[in-house]
Amino acid sequence: MVREQMQYDVVIIGAGPSGLSAAIRLKQLNPEISVCILEKGAEVGAHILSGAVFETKALNELIPNWKELGAPVNTPVKEDRFLFLNEKSARQVPNWLLPKQMHNAGNYIISLANLCRWLAEQATALGVEIYPGFCAAEILFDDQNRVIGVATGDMGIAKDGSHKPEYTQGMELHAKYTLFSEGCRGFLSEQLMQKFQLRKNCDPQTYGLGIKEVWEVSPEKHQPGLVMHTAGWPLNNDVYGGSFIYHLDNNKVAVGFVVGLDYQNPYLDPFKEMQRFKTHPAIAPLFENAKRIAYGARALNEGGYQSIPELVFAGGLLLGDAAGFLNVPKIKGSHNAMKSGILAAEAVAKALQENRSLDILQDYPLALKASWIYKELHTARNFRPWFKHGLTIGTLMGGLELKLLQGKAPWTLRHKTTDRAETLAAKQCQPITYPKPDGKISFDRMSSVYLANTRHDENQPLHLKLKSPALFKTCLEKYAAPEQRYCPAGVYEVVDNQLQINAANCVHCKTCDIKDPTDNIVWTVPEGGSGPNYGEM
Repeated sequence: MVREQMQYDVVIIGAGPSGLSAAIRLKQLNPEISVCILEKGAEVGAHILSGAVFETKALNELIPNWKELGAPVNTPVKEDRFLFLNEKSARQVPNWLLPKQMHNAGNYIISLANLCRWLAEQATALGVEIYPGFCAAEILFDDQNRVIGVATGDMGIAKDGSHKPEYTQGMELHAKYTLFSEGCRGFLSEQLMQKFQLRKNCDPQTYGLGIKEVWEVSPEKHQPGLVMHTAGWPLNNDVYGGSFIYHLDNNKVAVGFVVGLDYQNPYLDPFKEMQRFKTHPAIAPLFENAKRIAYGARALNEGGYQSIPELVFAGGLLLGDAAGFLNVPKIKGSHNAMKSGILAAEAVAKALQENRSLDILQDYPLALKASWIYKELHTARNFRPWFKHGLTIGTLMGGLELKLLQGKAPWTLRHKTTDRAETLAAKQCQPITYPKPDGKISFDRMSSVYLANTRHDENQPLHLKLKSPALFKTCLEKYAAPEQRYCPAGVYEVVDNQLQINAANCVHCKTCDIKDPTDNIVWTVPEGGSGPNYGEM
């Protein structure tokens, strides 16, 4: 059947910080530009998860009067603490020793999901059309291999491929320019990188898995504006990662744990490392008489400057986390994502004013390279690679380089392999014994996934696919089936030596697509509106 078609000047994939900023800026420059955003979450913000300590400089550029307009940016950072943990004690690093990238004066503790909802309101008021609950499932090309838009996925398909009574065919959205702002490890963005070889001149991307909980704590333990980070225990010296604890308003505290996905031991379980972290004597008192109210997880781009791909191709652009603009030592990317959206919009608006379409917008990467995005990512470029040599060397060299050389080192360290390639065979590693959850501070996966409010129709095709079901035998025998452990949502189970995929649990973190050592799992988009429904994450 011929699909229904809709025509816009610009179609944007993803209602995150970069996509919404691009839409707003386009309308600010020319209200006559027709702009549509497709968002796979059931609502804007449903799939948004970040720490988040927020740097406002891109927001200041985009909407200078954001305070007067009521942006949900209300809790200024009042104090920074950085702790190194061993199993029994904590040692605080004097703030004067920390590089300026790790100081948060002038920043705010926010819910990024709420900020995106507010940005969506601003975009809608300007005339942007936003369609939540619709997955961009297919890239459309013309006969010259130019991107001319996307198609949404069909709705109402049963697991066996048959059409349910409510079946609705997907639509084609055609555009003069299509902006891909899908976030980390975007489904369509990864296809574009392969098709147009956008990664041929950059390092492999490296990732972290961030697991986050939100707690309501006792008023006497709440310190609005406190930002705390830790490194060390429970992770071994050879595993990159650490925690964050951010005190928001209303007695709420965001607690997170990030594990670099280049870890080698297939027995490591990031979810259980996070649960174990909370039991540390310096951390556990925060959770006395407290209540956990939210849970989620997502992958983070950690490759930085060396891993930025080519960003343009005929008819389209990559922006935000789809391109990989996270600043690792800052543990921030939203300001860069928003700035990339602003610069993308300016390049597109100029092209449209000149009656161009479907060409390669070189103005966009040129503007990025002249912006503060590239300056700060270049300054921080060696921080993450130093940790390939362990926590001690990484801390000393990464910190000293930022503090003393301020990005002017005459060398650039490289990311040489993918995260999946770093995984060792199980026989080379020791199994890790984790304590049982107590149900008060530490929890199991299923009670956690419940708090993510994740929803998938059980009778829809699996969106997690195996390239070769037979290859799982290799993964089980050689690597002890690490998908059971690296997935923070209990999607993968081994039953009678076969892989059982509980796709309904998926929180769309993309870790399986990144870390599977046999490169056998492919994350695809499920039916629109599926997945987590995060509140204030």
